[in-house]
Amino acid sequence: MRRHPLTARLMLVPIAACALVGCRDQANGGGAGARDQISVVGSSTVYPFTTMIAEQLVASDPDVKAPVIESTGTGAGMKLFCAGIGAAHPDIEDASRRMKASEYRDCVAHGVRDIIEVQVGIDGIAFAEAKNGPKMDLTPAQLYRALAAAPGGKPNTARTWRDVDAALPPIPIQVYGPPATSGTRDAMAELILTRGCEDLDPAARALAHTDPEAHKALCTRVREDGAYIDAGENDNLIVQKLQSNPNAIGVFGYSYLEENAATVNGVRIAGVAPTYQTIADGRYPGSRPLYLYVKKAHLSAIPHLADFLKLYAASWGPDGPLVRRGLIAAPDAIRARSAAIVAGQTPLDPAVLP
Repeated sequence: MRRHPLTARLMLVPIAACALVGCRDQANGGGAGARDQISVVGSSTVYPFTTMIAEQLVASDPDVKAPVIESTGTGAGMKLFCAGIGAAHPDIEDASRRMKASEYRDCVAHGVRDIIEVQVGIDGIAFAEAKNGPKMDLTPAQLYRALAAAPGGKPNTARTWRDVDAALPPIPIQVYGPPATSGTRDAMAELILTRGCEDLDPAARALAHTDPEAHKALCTRVREDGAYIDAGENDNLIVQKLQSNPNAIGVFGYSYLEENAATVNGVRIAGVAPTYQTIADGRYPGSRPLYLYVKKAHLSAIPHLADFLKLYAASWGPDGPLVRRGLIAAPDAIRARSAAIVAGQTPLDPAVLP
């Protein structure tokens, strides 16, 4: 788990310190906050964008305490975010996929009810290889056959890419990617593997409605026999592994591909390379939205939290600093809607959640 450098001076004062000295935690009631710094958990993909906004917030006012930003992965971050209201719990969840209805119910069960959902931009699930790699060009069906635990309902026995398709090279299947708690892995399974599964077996699409658990096992469960290698939440580590193992493929958010363009290449999926334009216009199969989830009760309790969101909204345009960092700007209508949600502090309607 990575911590932003700004966190170092912040962690000298634990978040729960107020509880230890008996000070009042007013986040539960929406009053002045007992904690005077912002707490963020969640996606490693959204992490660099949120840390940039944190840097700008601190630079704008030297009296602002640096936010604590932790790269826990989307799934693990949701559990922390939904655990309760108050200074002991995070204010914001960075998410590289949309909150699930089951996660919303978990939030409500712990008293977290008014949740603001803000789409901050777009990203792509990038498959990448070293500059001296095999120059792979893959389809969702080939990736499904390579990475699914049970393609076609049978245990995956493919050991090389040629086992998957005779047109592919006879090199071992080695894919470094994020863990099961990561929104990037969820998106890989839903956007790429599911598409490959349903391309190979049209009946699988109907299965998603008649038996969702069976569909999940067939289409999205990733093999665990060593072909897919859990590389943790540190996407920079995956880039390093590709440099030392040029026959391998890595999976991470597009921003890391752009950041490391001198050392890795994007792998074409269905003939389309992962670029800013192909992700923005939806041609690349792995395009996905990125989100922030914010507790409305904390906006009036945690100093500068509302300012933090306004700064985000002012930075996500096509010419903004977040795009220069690797974010792909959402279409105009989505940015306008997100800005209105931030300005109005409008909670999401759980009926829209998957």
